[in-house]
Amino acid sequence: MLLNFGQLGWWKYVLLTITVLTAAFLLLPILFIAALSFGSSQWLIFPPPGWTLRWYGELFSDPQWLESAWTSFRIAAIVTVLSVVLGLVTSFGLVRGKFLFRDALKALFLTPMILPVVVFAVALYAFFLRIGLGGTLIGFVLSHLVLALPFSILSISSALEGFDKSIEDAAVLCGASPLEAKIRVTLPAISHGLFSAAVFSFLTSWDEVVVAIFMASPTLQTLPVKVWTTLRQDLTPVVAAASTLLILLTVTLMALAAIVRKVLKS
Repeated sequence: MLLNFGQLGWWKYVLLTITVLTAAFLLLPILFIAALSFGSSQWLIFPPPGWTLRWYGELFSDPQWLESAWTSFRIAAIVTVLSVVLGLVTSFGLVRGKFLFRDALKALFLTPMILPVVVFAVALYAFFLRIGLGGTLIGFVLSHLVLALPFSILSISSALEGFDKSIEDAAVLCGASPLEAKIRVTLPAISHGLFSAAVFSFLTSWDEVVVAIFMASPTLQTLPVKVWTTLRQDLTPVVAAASTLLILLTVTLMALAAIVRKVLKS
């Protein structure tokens, strides 16, 4: 018989303490950054001597920050579309295909999640520099796509494995073509996996900094790269304001993904 939380005795207080300390360890740096973004000091001082919205005003009035944010959004949007489409096709092959070395191929697709990012970044930088894609939009998209694709494959493959293929077969028996059955039956059934793939792909590209540093050029920088370069040159609270907005967008999309997944699966 399994114990519930109330039957753990004094152990429940140990678990609660560990949970609170872990949550504090993860959340306090985020709260500090958010507080610094509203501080009145021109330096990153905690606790702030006063409160102001000045740094957000400077952030939204600086064309370089806005251009970096727009560049990040463009790259992330393109990567999201390509990642979901390629992830969908790949997932169909990996889940329903019967061929030699299928598991090895799946492991190969997931390699970017295991390989150290800096090793991957150096390899891409050397390769793209040789073929003329260094510091270009296409180079950014391709490099971020390699990082985002494993998340799409995992999300969509998981949804496909949980889908009863006999429903799709029944649609074919009722007169639908195989392609029509996949579009009108299978895709709506795995829509929660597609949505998760889109969210994770977007966030992977939007938050990526290591690969983006290698891919960046003086005229093409993403928002995380702009944050990094500004932080190295000047400890201005504008960096904290930009970081807070990055965190806010990430948390919002993650919460939205959780809600939509719950709705689509119900």
